[in-house]
Amino acid sequence: MIKPELPANEAERLHALRTLQILDTSHEERFDRVTRMAKRMFGVEISLVSLVDEDRQWFKSAQGLDATETPRDISFCGHAINKDGLFIIPNAIDDERFCDNPLVTDAPNIRFYAGYPLKLRQGINLGTLCLIDSKPKYLDEEDKQLLNDLGAMIEQEIRSIQFATLDELTLISNRRGFITLAEHSRNVCRRNYIDMSVILFDLDDFKPINDNFGHHEGDFALKQFAEVMRKVFRESDVIGRLGGDEFVTMLTDASGEQISAVLDRIKAEMDAMNKAINKPYTIEYSAGLASFPYDTELSLEEMIANADAAMYKNKKNKAR
Repeated sequence: MIKPELPANEAERLHALRTLQILDTSHEERFDRVTRMAKRMFGVEISLVSLVDEDRQWFKSAQGLDATETPRDISFCGHAINKDGLFIIPNAIDDERFCDNPLVTDAPNIRFYAGYPLKLRQGINLGTLCLIDSKPKYLDEEDKQLLNDLGAMIEQEIRSIQFATLDELTLISNRRGFITLAEHSRNVCRRNYIDMSVILFDLDDFKPINDNFGHHEGDFALKQFAEVMRKVFRESDVIGRLGGDEFVTMLTDASGEQISAVLDRIKAEMDAMNKAINKPYTIEYSAGLASFPYDTELSLEEMIANADAAMYKNKKNKAR
């Protein structure tokens, strides 16, 4: 058996998956409808919408299978997400990657597998719409097009979830998505007695960029700042765009020294980025930090407001 390789952009892929907040949710008719259609149209025993998490594949929709997840190391879908097109195994017994896989040698005794990689955006494959059978099968060109069409239907449903929680311009969490993820992180902190911090960022002199160079340049500046945030902050940190030119991060289990180091790195990355883009303007920002004990009674909105107050204080000091 050959274990699936991790995609080169695994951290970005996992961040995108978790931002959707779709893992470990209830089955939904909009997904089940497609897997029922796939099972019937292809005459297979099993059809799934499988999402590949860090160490498991979890089934958002499953027809013909009672399991809700299986280990990623033995998954066919872990291989499929590394492909841009259909991943088809006509007979797993004849394939050295899978012939001794426990899903082949034991229930559900996979022989045939066909997976459509579910793309959130180019290069980000979250999982698959897949077909499984205990008998070898072959797909002709018409079958392959049908599977592509059904996979595109699942992608459309996933994107409808994405638009509710993701900022379409910067591709990081919007306010709603940030609040959802940050509340989850806060609950983890409470259970494990971990303190947390919120940093609020506001771009300086952002309006003149729009006024003098056009809104497309303003959009570019916002996307560049979001990219720096993605590069600097840890996978465990929650980042988001609150709206306009305001961005926010929640850090957990980070000391004062670690936070200072992160802020220094953001400054260094922004300086490097401004030199690299060679624009007639400079993207600058102000930041405000507020730290809280794990048992704080403040709401998340109040925590953000404290960081916002610290940011405006720093912005005024810079203007003097």
